[in-house]
Amino acid sequence: MQEEDIEVAIKVVVVGNGSVGKSSMIQRYCKGVFTRDYKKTIGVDFLERELRVNDDDDEVRLMLWDTAGQEEFDAITKAYYRGAQACVLVFSTVDRDSFLSVAAWKEKVEQEVGGIPTVLVQNKIDLLDEAAVHSDEAEALARKLRLRFYRTSVKEDLNVNEVFKYIAEKYLIRVKQQRVEEQSRPASKGSRIGSNPFSAVGTSAERPHWAQANRSDLVALRPSRQRAKRSRATLGGCRVL
Repeated sequence: MQEEDIEVAIKVVVVGNGSVGKSSMIQRYCKGVFTRDYKKTIGVDFLERELRVNDDDDEVRLMLWDTAGQEEFDAITKAYYRGAQACVLVFSTVDRDSFLSVAAWKEKVEQEVGGIPTVLVQNKIDLLDEAAVHSDEAEALARKLRLRFYRTSVKEDLNVNEVFKYIAEKYLIRVKQQRVEEQSRPASKGSRIGSNPFSAVGTSAERPHWAQANRSDLVALRPSRQRAKRSRATLGGCRVL
């Protein structure tokens, strides 16, 4: 990676009913571990991981926010949706209520941040013998919501990496498309084309729906000059904050 390249930091919220495997999914992805013990998330937990994606070898830092799925924490977790740039919607193969709640979770997130890159995940497919959701139902929901759909098993470490790689790639595509639009648009008075991918998007009414967040909530792109000095061996690791 050259010094003039940039690193993108993406805030990703992982949402869904309680006990569908959100915390386990993030732990598996960041730490490579799986635990059978269920511990209810109180409010919000946070982990992060760096990865390289696509043919350009772009460096991405995913900031993964694990939100509580219980209604008593709804007021707390909604505040953490603000500034989110991508979303993972999770339901469980053995919990039909979690499947029926997917659309409501999607709406909650969109009420705070508008439309952002989102992926639908059916977790615990290692328990298909106990399935409460038919495969065709899940696929139909993904088509209805127009979302990429993954079936995962956190226990077996199946498709977990693919979920987060997809969400990173999806976000990068949108950022690069926005940069092209910025460069092709004549600079107007007060416009500032800089490191922020949305710095010259225009007025709120002119912005695409996925860019309708407060500018202060957006994670700006920044030169990776300092990060380039770090050992590549750190990539793929994670930090618990």
